[in-house]
Amino acid sequence: MPKLMKVAGEVDSYCTKCRLVLNHRIVSMKAGKAHQVECLTCRATHLWRAHAPGEKAVPGERPAKAGTSIRVPRVSAAVKHEQTWEKALNGKGPHDFKPYNTGGSFQEGDLLRHKKFGDGLVTRVIDGHKVEVLFRDEARTLAQAMN
Repeated sequence: MPKLMKVAGEVDSYCTKCRLVLNHRIVSMKAGKAHQVECLTCRATHLWRAHAPGEKAVPGERPAKAGTSIRVPRVSAAVKHEQTWEKALNGKGPHDFKPYNTGGSFQEGDLLRHKKFGDGLVTRVIDGHKVEVLFRDEARTLAQAMN
């Protein structure tokens, strides 16, 4: 099931400054799709690009190399994301997770349990009041140390 796009939501997009497909925040929508996005890495604002230049938009297939006729199925970004999440949380028990609240302070590598988003792993501390957390469906920016 495709993720519902909405303004202020997050989406993968090719960043024209970083030259990578990265997590972006949707700034504006057009015809039910992201139009302008802001890169959460470099903060550049640009048009949404679902894939890198030269990459075909056909999901699930990779172009064959010259001289071959075999097509190799591609693993989608969502599947890769979920595999990364599962690997990071593999073997962790319920007692390993801290309950999330905006007053708490978190460090990279901390495990937390959010009431709405579920179990997550802090992948980076953005600043004293923000952390990026990897959840099963997507990475999200959460507040911390707000009290």
